[in-house]
Amino acid sequence: MKDSATLVGQSTQLLDAIERASLAAALNRPVLVIGERGTGKEMVAERLHRLSPRWEEPFIPMNCAAMSEALIDAELFGYEAGAFTGAVSTRRGRFEEADGGTLFLDEVGTLSSAAQERLLRVVEYGELTRLGANRPLSVDVRIVGATNEDLPGLVEKGRFRADLLDRLSFEVITLPPLRARSDDIMELANHFARRMSVELSWPDFPGFSREARQNLRAHDWPGNVRELKNVVERALYRWGDPSTPVDALQFDPFDSPWRPRGSIVAPDAAPKAVEAAATVAVAAAERRAAVSDLRAAVAEYERDILVGTLETCRYNQRAAAVALSVTYDQLRHCMRRHGLLNRAAS
Repeated sequence: MKDSATLVGQSTQLLDAIERASLAAALNRPVLVIGERGTGKEMVAERLHRLSPRWEEPFIPMNCAAMSEALIDAELFGYEAGAFTGAVSTRRGRFEEADGGTLFLDEVGTLSSAAQERLLRVVEYGELTRLGANRPLSVDVRIVGATNEDLPGLVEKGRFRADLLDRLSFEVITLPPLRARSDDIMELANHFARRMSVELSWPDFPGFSREARQNLRAHDWPGNVRELKNVVERALYRWGDPSTPVDALQFDPFDSPWRPRGSIVAPDAAPKAVEAAATVAVAAAERRAAVSDLRAAVAEYERDILVGTLETCRYNQRAAAVALSVTYDQLRHCMRRHGLLNRAAS
């Protein structure tokens, strides 16, 4: 088993989760591993396999979210030659590859309804049918599922089958986020730092400065252990001096004065623009009975919408273009037609 299956930390919350995984490993039952991104769900799944009687058999991981609905059946259950266009030869699915071992279904909450139904049959009867085949195949697979979603909540919303959840949840292991494991932060940071020191060919890891340690402990770690690993490894390779304690950390690698900010519309600019346009529309409707020149009335209506949206967006033309769902050039053309260019700043 690869080194990534090592879970680092001594906090009570983590040790409780590891103990539950160790107890469940010996039983041939499905297990669900729940936790935020970066909390180590796959590591727990590997531990469940490694400590089980199936440890010598395959451990097959599959990220359900990475598969389109059209491909998920073929990936899980395999297919016969000629089952669909491009199926030139028979292919085993992940279930057959994991026969005798463990199938790890990451992001299991993203499975389509059809895939959930077929998965339920395999869990219940140990049988699957390849796409394009007429006869079922028997498989002996232990399923470990993982997700960062609230599966009971998905059941209530009709997005996950209640009967499938019942069969997958013999044991549910919920992993604590790193912010709930504050005592483990420095142990993890030093662990990743020592490994990175070896990769950088440093004679030894010089440690973190006092300020760096304080900053590591104070951070909220929304990306959990994976984020901590990135921060530590990035700090060491940028520090470049194995003789002095690491003193510089960058928690957000995207932080830059030249960072593209995407849409420049303020969060509430578009709704306000829509509201302004609606107000103009109501006023225009009240004048319809008096319309005697259609073209002039349409032009006046368009101009009122432009003026109202520009005022809402503080005469920022690019923001106004986004709010009105037109291109910047289209907006400029309309403004030029109504003599508004000198009133707005680009």
